[in-house]
Amino acid sequence: MTELAKRYGGSLYELAAEENLADELLQQLQTAVDSIQAEPQYLRLLATPSVPKKERCALLAQAFEGAHPYLVNFLRLLGEEDLIAELPGCLRAFRDRYNADHDILEVTAVSAVALTAPAREKLLAKLQTMTGKNIVLTETVDPSVIGGMRLDMGGTRLDGTVQRHLERLREEIDGATL
Repeated sequence: MTELAKRYGGSLYELAAEENLADELLQQLQTAVDSIQAEPQYLRLLATPSVPKKERCALLAQAFEGAHPYLVNFLRLLGEEDLIAELPGCLRAFRDRYNADHDILEVTAVSAVALTAPAREKLLAKLQTMTGKNIVLTETVDPSVIGGMRLDMGGTRLDGTVQRHLERLREEIDGATL
C-alpha cells in the first residue's frame, strides 16, 4: 500500500468514523473495489489520460449512483487526481483503521483441506483467547501444504504445515557435514 493510499483511505475513514458511517462506507468501498476489479477494461478507461477528468468523474458518479455521497465524492476525487488505481490500497488503509478502532484482527488460515465447523470454532476461540481481539477468519485450501496449518495474522506467520517441516528437514540435511 502506498503512502497516497494510506493518506486517502485514512482520511475517508476519519470522515466516516466522525459521521458514524464507518460500517456502511466500509461495505460500500469493498463493493466499489470488487466492481472495478471485476471489470479491468473499466479501470483502464478510468486511468486513460485521453479521457477528460470531467468525463471520468461523471462515469464514476453514474456507476456508483445510489452509494453514499461521501463514497461517490471520494471516487470522483480519485478520478480527478488520476489515483483510481490506488483504490484497493485505500480500501486496505480504511479497513486497517477500522480494524484497529474495533479491536479486530484479520487472520488467514491455510490448510490442505477445509476446516470442519468444530475445528473452525476451536481455532477462533483459541485465537481470540491468545490475542484478546475479535477475529475475522479467512480460510484458504492449498493441497501443497500437505497437512497442518499456516496462520497469517497482523504481519506474523505461524507455520505448522507439513510442507514447512519438510523444508526445514531438507535445509538441515543440506547443511549437515558428513
